[in-house]
Amino acid sequence: MIKYKENPFFLSDQDIEWVERTMQQMSEEEKIGQLFCLHGDSDDFGVLKEIIRKYNPGGMMYRPSESEKIYEIHKFIQDTSAIPMLLAANLESGGDGIGNEGTFYGRQIQVAASNNVDNAYRLGVIAGREGSAVGCNWSFAPVIDIDMNHSNPITNVRTFGSDKNRVLAMAEAYMRGCHENGVAVSIKHFPGDGVDDRDQHLVASVNSLSVEEWNDSFGMVYKGMIEGGAKTVMAGHILQPALTRYISPEIKDEDIMPASLSPELLQGILRDKLNFNGMIVTDATSMVGFAAQGRRVDLIPKAIASGCDMILFTRNLEEDYEAAISGVKNGIISRERLDEAVARILATKASLKLHTKKETNKLMPPKEGLRILKCEEHKKWAYELSDQSITLVKNKQGLIPLDVQKYKRALVIVLGDLVSASGKPAVSGMFMEELKAAGFEVEKFDEQEHKELFLTAASSEIREKYDVVFYFANIKTASNQTTVRINWKAPMGLDAPWFVNEVPTVFISIANPYHLQDVPMIKTYINAYTANEFNPKVLVEKIIGKSPFKGINPIDPYCGYWDAR
Repeated sequence: MIKYKENPFFLSDQDIEWVERTMQQMSEEEKIGQLFCLHGDSDDFGVLKEIIRKYNPGGMMYRPSESEKIYEIHKFIQDTSAIPMLLAANLESGGDGIGNEGTFYGRQIQVAASNNVDNAYRLGVIAGREGSAVGCNWSFAPVIDIDMNHSNPITNVRTFGSDKNRVLAMAEAYMRGCHENGVAVSIKHFPGDGVDDRDQHLVASVNSLSVEEWNDSFGMVYKGMIEGGAKTVMAGHILQPALTRYISPEIKDEDIMPASLSPELLQGILRDKLNFNGMIVTDATSMVGFAAQGRRVDLIPKAIASGCDMILFTRNLEEDYEAAISGVKNGIISRERLDEAVARILATKASLKLHTKKETNKLMPPKEGLRILKCEEHKKWAYELSDQSITLVKNKQGLIPLDVQKYKRALVIVLGDLVSASGKPAVSGMFMEELKAAGFEVEKFDEQEHKELFLTAASSEIREKYDVVFYFANIKTASNQTTVRINWKAPMGLDAPWFVNEVPTVFISIANPYHLQDVPMIKTYINAYTANEFNPKVLVEKIIGKSPFKGINPIDPYCGYWDAR
């Protein structure tokens, strides 16, 4: 039973009247349309108008683009839809999650490394301010997974680390920043990612903790966030066998489902044990972790019947919509369950006052508000985060702070760096420019140019040519990428650090805190966590001793290997 006046809705009598009146005026097909949050695939207003007219979707999510373009799309959507829409974005790292001009403040793991909850609040404020400026009202963040496995390809920099108390404290602060700016959060990925080493985009992953272990970790975090007012929860394509069997002791192995399809996890744990009264949305149903669980025509209605209120994305909109209609007609989705799901969707919208904003033509803020994207205050906050978070993990040679005159001739070996920082040049280029500005003579490793020196020349030659070697690694985690490791060049690991006892070597990771498993021999190692435009400047200042390193390790950067220490 939905409690409209309680957490997280806190609806007034007028709000409740709008929800109930809207429900009464909707046809069954219109209610079914509300179940879908669509992927924003088109900027053609004619196409969008037809989708809204035909399907009546409850929400949409666009990927980052030019902020003015996104603003106009969102405005058209809200102007066209009779019922105001939930407009979502992955605002995990700041406003760059929806507008290309937005502030790429920092990955959640960088915020954790600052060990300052105020920075998590600032992340939420930036996400809320910049997201709402382009019309978003729903953040698919914060990630409240606990980073328990360094080999997990998804959690990594997207989490607040491996300490459950820090995860909860920072997630609460992020949520407060979003809520203060009219943006609902979706805490994810229930029942918790980061335990195994698989990617739910490609296979249903497994949270293998016991009931007691889960209650004392993920359960504690979810309980705190729910009590703190999280309006929505994202159900992952993640199995939790122990919790499932706790609710259904006789269940067969083959019947254990990921959370997005599990009544045991959604109803038994999330609703009954954790008392979640808000809206549940699936993670993207285009992921293999969902799609491979059965025939799609069965899975779409099963997700709703199991306890999800909203379906995130479709493979084929017409097919999925028809599957939901058939699910209602054949009783897989009872009409009571349909009404409950739609009521929670509408209550979420009412809690954001979208209905009153629609009536007063204030669903979209004035376009001038786009000036908030990457404003001076947000950039200042980002530099302060860099200062507080960049972490000197190892300094076994006492090399840091680095004397520029003593170590003037520098070779920089770039690993990865295929993604730019917020539309800027490659981050490695920014780093090398900062080194030059600090007084270093900088040379970039080139596979052809340096092949002879690194393969066949006497080791004394590299000592004679360079005073210091910097590794600059920007090897980012990404969905559909099952491992995040260093792949050295052929032949014989051409660019691998065989020379660490010949030339002082500094390894800098700017996108993944776990590279020491591959370079345990390196004695000077720095984690910067985020490949944005702010870190390179602060990084070089710290390397040369202009400012001290302040960051802490929010995870085990040694990956459990004793030799990496």
